[in-house]
Amino acid sequence: MKAQAQHWNAAGYAQHAHFVPALGQPVLDLLNPQPHERILDLGCGDGVLSEKVAASCAALVCVDSSAEMIDAARKRSLDARRMEATSLSFDHEFDAVFSNAVLHWIKSDPDAVIDGVKRALKPGGRFVGEFGGHGCVAAITVALMTALEHLGVKHPEHSIPWYFPTVEDYRSRLLRGGFTVEYIALIPRPTPLPTGMKGWLKTFAIPFSSLVPERDREAFLDDAVDRLRPVLCDEQGNWTADYMRLRFAARVP
Repeated sequence: MKAQAQHWNAAGYAQHAHFVPALGQPVLDLLNPQPHERILDLGCGDGVLSEKVAASCAALVCVDSSAEMIDAARKRSLDARRMEATSLSFDHEFDAVFSNAVLHWIKSDPDAVIDGVKRALKPGGRFVGEFGGHGCVAAITVALMTALEHLGVKHPEHSIPWYFPTVEDYRSRLLRGGFTVEYIALIPRPTPLPTGMKGWLKTFAIPFSSLVPERDREAFLDDAVDRLRPVLCDEQGNWTADYMRLRFAARVP
């Protein structure tokens, strides 16, 4: 059975993953949008954090690959357009490109994203973002792969959908892409999960669960949750994901 790509359900995302935009303020502070600026939000999701950006700049364009997320963003009266991050069609028209919790989903060609962002920016424009970095959700990933192996799935590592680079890796990509790097850091960010580990897995681990026959998926997720309970769940039953974030600010010379 071949792993399916991650897909997004706006209602499920709002229920299980509302912490994603809620925890985006530090990277928004790093962006520091100005009233005269035209900004591109790369991977806007349902537009919750985008609204904050839009309130601080002259014009905001939002893009996302998910039709359902674009519909949700449009309901917030945002200029939201469906577009793949690896094939941006903009030409030197933005003062800044902003991205939160998106770039780790683009495993196939992260350099194409950087190239498209550079084309989208005016001279002197900046690229500011945050996404999963090296070591992000490491325990969760190991538990999922072990649970797949228990069901007889061979080479479960091939189902890992995420790109979690080191600082050195992503800095090098930005430099090769023609940016100067003004700031880049890997930041541990243990993240409380409002609906527990199973809600997180149902939202973000679809490429793993798609390898399991539908009749066995609940049991598969329960197995992964049980494996994680000793390390990510406290004595009160509160779950915390082992997040590592890579935060950066780069500029076109």
